[in-house]
Amino acid sequence: METLPPRPRVWVTGTAGLIGHQVALAAAKYAPQFKIVPLTRALLDLTDFAGVERKYQADHPVCVIHCAAISRPVDCQANPDASWKVNVEATAHLAGLSADARMIFFSSDLVFDGKRPFATESDTPNPLHIYGENKLAAELLVLKYPRHAVVRTSLNSGVSPSGSRSFNEEMALAWRAGRSVKLFVDEFRCPIPSAVTARAVWELVLRDCSGLFHLAGSERLSRAQIGRVVAAKYPELATRIEEASRLDFQGPPRAADVSLDCSKVQRLLSFPLPAFSRLDYL
Repeated sequence: METLPPRPRVWVTGTAGLIGHQVALAAAKYAPQFKIVPLTRALLDLTDFAGVERKYQADHPVCVIHCAAISRPVDCQANPDASWKVNVEATAHLAGLSADARMIFFSSDLVFDGKRPFATESDTPNPLHIYGENKLAAELLVLKYPRHAVVRTSLNSGVSPSGSRSFNEEMALAWRAGRSVKLFVDEFRCPIPSAVTARAVWELVLRDCSGLFHLAGSERLSRAQIGRVVAAKYPELATRIEEASRLDFQGPPRAADVSLDCSKVQRLLSFPLPAFSRLDYL
């Protein structure tokens, strides 16, 4: 009986979160030639650099898709040292380990200050808070390596393992508890389903793409508009939305408009990036 050669391994970090979970799930459909090694903080602490090196040398992944992060700006402001360690130092370490392989690092639209709609990859970032500063610092460290890629994404919807990591899940949990959701009318993003993000990332992997890419939905919506789209998906709930201004937010500064121009990545993809309000799924 002929023995099949082992499939090349791909590490996917942050698989307890939304995007990492969806990237790992999507591999079976879009990249079955790879063996996925899903990594959560419980399985491997990415700030334990010696432990990460041991596992990396044992697995020899051909690619690292790095989704793990401290991703809530409020948490980063509250604990900047931990945020730097996870978001920057751990990312730089993985980038160096995989210098002879490949890495795709997830960054954010929040590297921008929100003064220019539909920012392109050539626009100058200017983050307004620690999370954005962390992501920008990590981007520069990753892009030192010519085979690596950085993907800036926006708000991602979908189903996470905990049922609480995506913005649609957070809204649904509040509505089920009888609470209203306060959403800004003057903050704009380009939301995208995490399943679409995952499909696009696997296409970038298979095309051996490197460099900087914007990956988000094709539609610019305010937070309040996004909330109304989500509310329509939950007709069984007593959805309540309270409109507000980002200027009244008691927390880190909020960028007014971090919509992304995704024309660069769109030219590489086999499918059109969707308009969030016209989807029949989240």
